[in-house]
Amino acid sequence: MGAIAPIWCRQFDEREAVARATALFWRRGYNATSVRDLGAELHLTPSSLYRTFEDKHTLFLRALDHHRATESAQARERLPTTGQPVRDALRDWLGWLVGCTADAEPGPGCLVVNTVTELGTTDTQVSARTEAAFEVTRSALRSLLHEGRRTGELPTDLDLDAAVELLFTTVLGLRVRERAGHDPQRLATAIDFAIHGLGPAPAEPIHRQRRPH
Repeated sequence: MGAIAPIWCRQFDEREAVARATALFWRRGYNATSVRDLGAELHLTPSSLYRTFEDKHTLFLRALDHHRATESAQARERLPTTGQPVRDALRDWLGWLVGCTADAEPGPGCLVVNTVTELGTTDTQVSARTEAAFEVTRSALRSLLHEGRRTGELPTDLDLDAAVELLFTTVLGLRVRERAGHDPQRLATAIDFAIHGLGPAPAEPIHRQRRPH
């Protein structure tokens, strides 16, 4: 009889393993997650883990890529550019990020922000991925603010670059405070104040003007 492949070879799903590793890194951080921890989480022996993913660092890079393709993409998709007043969309989105809305579940903060806080810029491969994830957020914010300025919901002289940086910095600060367990109501107050900083809303935005019958 021929050799029978080990069970893990027949049932192993690499994408699912990366997703599980991502969740573990998210909960524990990079340095606190050992190869043994990863093996237990993925049901792999150390030799199998190394054979599949090379090493812990390579698996962490895969986890960051997975996070950007899933969590970061989901965050971008939840920030609509049409169908809702810009300020309301922005407030709902920021509230969802940090658990200030009814359908948000408390979590361990943001993996990307946690990673930057833990590792800084010492690892160029990690930094490239965290910056790419941050750019997803910046791009989503820019699209929303551009739409608001186009429709007249935001001041026509709004400095988009400065506004994006302000809101992006607010996002990062909110995610750190979420991780620290700060009162969601206080975070909601900070969100309202940041949105107020976008300037006064025109009396009648273009997309809300009534069309003649």
